[in-house]
Amino acid sequence: MHAHDDIRIGTLVPAHDRTPEVIGQLLPHGFESFQVSFGRTVGDFDLAGLAAAVGRVIDAFPIADHSPPPRISAIGVYGNPLTSPETVRDWERLIDAAGLFGCDVVSGFAGRIPGRPVPDSYGAFAKVFGSLARRAEDRGVRLAFENCEKRGTWESGDWNIAHAPAAWDAMFAAVESPTLGLEWEPCHQLVSFADPLPQLRKYAPRIWHLHGKDAQVLWPVIREHGIRGGVSYVQHRLPGFGDTDWAAVIGTLRSCGWRGSIDIEGYHDPVFRNELETTGQVAALHHLMQSRGGPFVSNPV
Repeated sequence: MHAHDDIRIGTLVPAHDRTPEVIGQLLPHGFESFQVSFGRTVGDFDLAGLAAAVGRVIDAFPIADHSPPPRISAIGVYGNPLTSPETVRDWERLIDAAGLFGCDVVSGFAGRIPGRPVPDSYGAFAKVFGSLARRAEDRGVRLAFENCEKRGTWESGDWNIAHAPAAWDAMFAAVESPTLGLEWEPCHQLVSFADPLPQLRKYAPRIWHLHGKDAQVLWPVIREHGIRGGVSYVQHRLPGFGDTDWAAVIGTLRSCGWRGSIDIEGYHDPVFRNELETTGQVAALHHLMQSRGGPFVSNPV
């Protein structure tokens, strides 16, 4: 049996020419999965070549006893598919390429009609993702929408409607496909002062991937300035340095029978950055592993 094979802990790696080399350097630290992110656009990236190179690095890594073999958990692109035909093509390319990476999750933003209330985007969402969902169904791929508000609100925004439960319900009703789900993380819920755990219990059957990112609410700032006073009142943090109870998150996932990967989303923490980036990510890895139950111990025979 593999240790904790139900819920893996990994990290997000940007797609670039050195992605396989970076994954090779991270593997010895104990990361069990990797999401490959293409940022806002896939561009002219050689997806087949990247998948093959990453696969060679992962396959060559020696697996310790009781450790799950590392894998690619998801690939993602984060443009606005409701305004950019290029982003729609990026989704199509990643859906087609997911199998080459050995994964079945493609993630990104649901998109948004800029400057309009969230419901004004439902029609465009249904048109774009109705077609993408059929493509995904044909290829055995699941589509996961990140729950990032991208500084938007219900009334106005530029990038993503999939940041609140009412929108998720409307999206799933607009495109009735078993391929559609969420790329969920507690950080964005804490920014909106929502308790992540009730959401997790309700939507676990539609969560395909988790980002390991946390938030720290700065209550002294809120008490003095409020949330519209021009002063930052929340910080995005690595797991272990924010307000989320990750043992409760993982316990809730397990109680729901959830299986998948929690991949740390770095490059946001105001403390563990620059030369401390990997230090912080490895600390977050250890925190999540401890929240998962610590080292795997076999039952007595």
